[in-house]
Amino acid sequence: MAKTPIEDEALRTQVEAAAFRQLVEHLQSRTDVQNIDLMNLAGFCRNCLSKWYTKAANERGAQLELETTREWLYDMPYAQWKQEFQK
Repeated sequence: MAKTPIEDEALRTQVEAAAFRQLVEHLQSRTDVQNIDLMNLAGFCRNCLSKWYTKAANERGAQLELETTREWLYDMPYAQWKQEFQK
C-alpha cells in the first residue's frame, strides 16, 4: 500500500473515516448501480464492503453481525434492497 500523504495518524484516521462515510452515502444514493457492475469494474461491491466492515469491527471487539452491517450499508434490509433494486 502506498504511503499516506497525511502523516498525523489521528488526522489521517479522521480523513479516512470521512471518505468512507462519503463512499457509503454515495452507494446508498446510487441504487441504480448494481453490485455485479461494481464487482466487474472495481473488484468489490456493497456486500464486500459490508464483510470488510464487519470483520474490522469484530477484530476490534464490536461484535457485529453481517446482516446488521448490510442493513446499515444498504440503508434498508438487504432482502428489501434486492427486491426493489436488483435487476
